[in-house]
Amino acid sequence: MIDKKQIQNEQKAILVGLVHKNQTETQLKEYLDELAFLAETAGAITVKRIWQKLPHPDKATFVGKGKLEEIGQMAKLKGADLLIFDDELTGSQINNIEKATGIATIDRSDLILDIFARRAQTAQARAQVELAQYQYILPRLRGMWKHLERQGGGIGTRGPGETEIETDRRIVRDKISLLKKRLADYDKQAFTQRKERGEFIRVALVGYTNVGKSTLMNLLSKSDVFAENKLFATLDTTTRKVVFENTPFLLSDTVGFIRKLPHHLVESFKSTLDEVREADVLLHVVDVSHPQYEDQYAVVNQTLQELGVHDKPVLTIFNKLDRYAELNFDEWLQPEVKEQLLRELEERWQNETNYNSIFVSATERTNIDELRKKILDKVREHYAVRYPYKTNFY
Repeated sequence: MIDKKQIQNEQKAILVGLVHKNQTETQLKEYLDELAFLAETAGAITVKRIWQKLPHPDKATFVGKGKLEEIGQMAKLKGADLLIFDDELTGSQINNIEKATGIATIDRSDLILDIFARRAQTAQARAQVELAQYQYILPRLRGMWKHLERQGGGIGTRGPGETEIETDRRIVRDKISLLKKRLADYDKQAFTQRKERGEFIRVALVGYTNVGKSTLMNLLSKSDVFAENKLFATLDTTTRKVVFENTPFLLSDTVGFIRKLPHHLVESFKSTLDEVREADVLLHVVDVSHPQYEDQYAVVNQTLQELGVHDKPVLTIFNKLDRYAELNFDEWLQPEVKEQLLRELEERWQNETNYNSIFVSATERTNIDELRKKILDKVREHYAVRYPYKTNFY
């Protein structure tokens, strides 16, 4: 479908952001770090980061005209062929920026959609991404004609004129309607599959993207789910039957969350997120070695609240404990001091999570037996409540 903007390997990108009244310089630097990782995942190399302090984004060009000239000059100097803005742009902003700089321009949402389009493997995932792409492009159609014409492929490649904009809009709306019907059919199939799973307790892995959910899935279910050190390595929900001490349950790995996740994606991936909504227990995986792991933890909790599942039983799994120690402890530090610091960290989060957390390393298999026991206890609690008269689950 809209593969016109798919980033080609080795494209050189300049990242652009704003410091404004709702976003500090420290926050922006963190967001640009993540944007650089997103760009790398899509196959682009970041050659420069540029930001500006403004009370609010410029309506015409997002950044000021002087800063836009600077960006154009820097792009020529660095040989950049792509500008990536950390916040959403309107169609007219994209058009104005490209006209001023001569450089192809996308925003964070567009970049995430690009990555999702690359990662989509099944027909359902491809339809979900395609719907999100059309929903993203519809309100930007007027401002993006020239942009679309120049990119080639997909909507607008015939070079529509001013009088043809309504035709394009109708085509896009028809396509959105068709995709929604197709996804409704997939939803019915998924609902039937979930019903056919019978009386098993369902457990879902959730968390920020790239925290190690798929690695944990492989470890706990002894399966071979795709795991890679890139963002959104997994789009399709994978469900496996797991048995701990003769107690069976279903374990699902779900798509990772991220800050500033395009709302079109959340809407399009409804059936995938239904696995989270219908789960009995959530395993919230956190990459404790990440410098902003607390922020990521908060983003996931906020997303769960938006999905209406924040009141479900949650076990928080702080993963990559080995990496945390590597990054935070000097070699000369005494072992007992390290142990004390780790104990204090664990005690803090036990209090924060009402004693529903555990620190593990999936790669080193640290505390995995204890993790299995905690999961088993929660699963058995649910069986006891749901089927008080049955004794054949374990």
